[in-house]
This record gives sequence, C-alpha cells and structure tokens, in this order.
Amino acid sequence: MLRAPAVAGQFYPAGGKALAAMVAELIPEIPPAEKRDALAVVSPHAGYIYSGSVAGQTFSGVNIPEDVIILGPNHHGLGVPLALMSEGAWEMPMGNVPLNPDLAGLILKHSADIEVDDSAHRFEHSLEVQVPFLQALQPKLKISPIVVSHVPFDICHAVGLALAEAIKEFGKPVLMVASTDMTHYESRRSATIKDHLALARITSLDPQGLYETVIGRGITMCGIMPTTIVLTAAIALGADKAELAHYTDSGETSGDLDQVVGYAGLIIS
Repeated sequence: MLRAPAVAGQFYPAGGKALAAMVAELIPEIPPAEKRDALAVVSPHAGYIYSGSVAGQTFSGVNIPEDVIILGPNHHGLGVPLALMSEGAWEMPMGNVPLNPDLAGLILKHSADIEVDDSAHRFEHSLEVQVPFLQALQPKLKISPIVVSHVPFDICHAVGLALAEAIKEFGKPVLMVASTDMTHYESRRSATIKDHLALARITSLDPQGLYETVIGRGITMCGIMPTTIVLTAAIALGADKAELAHYTDSGETSGDLDQVVGYAGLIIS
C-alpha cells in the first residue's frame, strides 16, 4: 500500500523543495560529535509554523538510525485501538518512505494488543508531520507507524514492554518517536503549569506517574498514550535519562496568550 499524505499543504508545504527548505531552516546545525544516540524522542505535531522549531531542535540533537517506530494519537477515531501499518510506503513530498515489514513482524510477534490496520492512518497527521524531519536527517529512513487510541495504563505498559522486546530481537538501532502536543487552548500561565507537571514525570522516567498525572489533572496532552508506551519501552531498553530539549507554545507565533497549545521536545537515552 502507498499511503498518500493527509496534511501536505496544510501543516507543512506540499512541494518537496519548499518543504526541504523549511525543514532545513527548522533544524539547527549541530556537529556530529555533539549528537547523541537516543532510545526515543518526544516531539510535537502541530503546523510547522507553530511547533516545527521544537521538533527541529529535538531531532537535531540525536543520531537518527535507519529504522524508526513512530507512535501518535488517533485524532479521527478510525481503526483499532493500536493500529500498525506493516507493509508498503508513505508517499511524502520529499520522497517516498518505505515501511519496515521485518520490524513490524517482530512488533506483532511480541504484542497481542497491536493489530495491522491501515484505516487508522489514512487521515492521521500526528505521525506524518514527524517524517520530513526524519527524512532530512536520515536518507535511508524506514518507519513502523502505530496510531494509538485511548487505552488504559496496563495496556500502555504491556505494549511498551513488547516494543522493547521487538527492538531487542531486531538487533539493529531503532529510534522511537512519541508524537504529542501538550495542553490545548488554555492561558499560557495555566498551560505552562500543567505541562510542567507532566514533563516532570517524563524526566523522572515515571510512565505510570505521567499517565496518572495527565488523566488525574485533566491535562489535555493528546499523545499521553504514545508517550507512556515509548517511555516504558525506553526504560525496558535501559534508559536512564530523559531531558527537555525545548518547550514553547503557540502564543510565540500567534501572539494570543489566552488560548495556547503547548509544545515540548524531549530526548530519552
């Protein structure tokens, strides 16, 4: 299957050259010696004019391997709760990106909760907007995309452990990307306070605390499930550090500080 882009021309430029130029501007130049190997990153998924600088700063700090698992929230309600695309490619303005059927097979082998379902991916933007940044930094990119609906913590935990086992068996470097925006449509003051409660749980490597804080405090972090899963997997793979690369909100671009959306980038290693 060749998946067509859902939000080209909306969240980012539809033309390959224009998109490549915009992404190049959003990714700071960092010497290779200063980049680090990472198990996972957390990256936002708004329009590039709002959150692209956070994504670019986050991805620029890590070495991007050829194989990347991207998990994002389900904004449209289509498909199964944990939907994996396993074969084919994604058509993107900067060139098609193949899926990795070998890694997908291992994910399915280790997780009874994840199912193959292309329908959940058809209109979903949260994974798609991560791809041009990854393409720009890794020309041999292959992806394993998973759309995640609202699931309880025990499922997030089990899926995270399963991803870790799949990556171990795969035997090659794999980066996990959790796609999420933070608080939606509150004042900058309120959003900043709430978001840093959640970010503190991530930097403390506490996936259950993250899940319970976001749900219990009513924090409108749309990618809480993908982030919980990825954090669990990274810990199972030996992560001992999670660092905030950048935090901002939509008010930096719009000037509206009464109704902002928060954006955070984190590196887990």
